[in-house]
Amino acid sequence: MFPIRLQKRACTDAGKIERFLGQARTGFLGLASDNVPYVVPLNFVWKDNAIYFHGASEGRKIEMIAENPAACFTVSEEYGTIADPTPAHVDTAYMSAIIYGTIEKVVDWEEATAAMQVMLDKYVPGYFDRPLARTHLERYVSSMGSKTSVFKLVSSSISAKESEVNPAKMYFEGRKSHEDRH
Repeated sequence: MFPIRLQKRACTDAGKIERFLGQARTGFLGLASDNVPYVVPLNFVWKDNAIYFHGASEGRKIEMIAENPAACFTVSEEYGTIADPTPAHVDTAYMSAIIYGTIEKVVDWEEATAAMQVMLDKYVPGYFDRPLARTHLERYVSSMGSKTSVFKLVSSSISAKESEVNPAKMYFEGRKSHEDRH
């Protein structure tokens, strides 16, 4: 959607992006309504070219999605600091991705249950001794009295950036710049 300015940081390896989105733990859903931005951190899963997440069936996020379903979802993980004797060259090792698209409420119970099962497998692998029952989603009501809904952000574009870990240059406590100047 928007070109990456620093092209040397662009990651175009689809497999690497898939693996990154598959293991990353937290993403940030960006919404806008009436010229007011709103960004909320979420647990999520990347499945079938979409970000799936769940939440209450009511509230600010739901109202904003109803008014403007266009959204972005940002995932970023930091892997440490890259040391350099030149202060302007000190950097961060990271990977990030921004997914643009449109949010839809998942109304098919089979799809919603499958997405929630992938989420359980991601966040608590092996914890449950049987698959999630569709009836759990249909009946579950939160402590605040709201039903749970499953949503998906269907991707229209993805951009990813990275600065790879360089083991020889990673900062550690006690590392000194004068030791790196040779």
